Amino acid sequence: MRKFIGIDLGGTNVRVATVTELGEILEDVKSPSLSDQGPEVVLDNILSLIDQLKYKHEVLGVGLGIPGPVDTENGYVTLGTNIKDFAYFPVVKYLNERLNLPIFMDNDANVAGLAEAMVGAGKGEKIVYYITHSTGIGGALVVRGQVVSGNFGYAGEIANIIVDRDRPKINHLNAGAVENWASGSAMVRQAKERISEDIESAYEIFKLADEGNKDAVDIIDTMVVDFAMMLSAIAHVVEPHVFVIGGGVSKSANLYLNRVIETYNTLVHPGMRNTKFELARLDEPGVIGAAMLCNGVKE
Repeated sequence: MRKFIGIDLGGTNVRVATVTELGEILEDVKSPSLSDQGPEVVLDNILSLIDQLKYKHEVLGVGLGIPGPVDTENGYVTLGTNIKDFAYFPVVKYLNERLNLPIFMDNDANVAGLAEAMVGAGKGEKIVYYITHSTGIGGALVVRGQVVSGNFGYAGEIANIIVDRDRPKINHLNAGAVENWASGSAMVRQAKERISEDIESAYEIFKLADEGNKDAVDIIDTMVVDFAMMLSAIAHVVEPHVFVIGGGVSKSANLYLNRVIETYNTLVHPGMRNTKFELARLDEPGVIGAAMLCNGVKE
């Protein structure tokens, strides 16, 4: 069975694993990502982690998931993220010269979506749209096992979708961007303003709403409508066979997802009301999806 290396690089930690073509993790190692020390230090640390893998001489390729939009053809990130100085650094070339293996790289949400599409909640479906509903909101479109990255690597960057243009501009995103009103961090921001500075998580807001706090109920109501509007906008362009919802906020999906689906069904064409919704199933989609970027490599 073919084996690949999958790398899940985040702003805090990096995880490196040997993964089979069926998505089984055979071994893994992890460490702090050293994200504030520049690309050479970060990548050399990854190389040292790879060197610890028992199966490193049996792998056919290496896949890397990384924050930010990625130019998959040229092998670099096109926008600065929480990993210092990575914009336009030739990541793929750097690793290829040192490993002498095929190297593939894509956005972290894209690789998580690929994993869910291939061996997770979207397995067997032709068109899968993966949504990460967490601190932020991200997405990935996977069509017949291939991630659609777009012309400049921004396909799936759904955080900037406008759900209400009359709302104030919060940051670099559009005024009324869905991430600024329906993400976990957006919910916490509103709760700090309206309820208590002590609130630190979306889960606390769900709990307060369940106890009857009117502001918490209102924050969740807004999130539900905005999230459904975003989904309907995606559906009218892509019409996926299934939406797969993952991320930290989705751990409370039993408290809001049915309402999102009900609202979604009022916003889409009647013929689209049977869209499937599934919760993400994989515990480690980052390394699995990164490894699956290598699936086209032959023995």
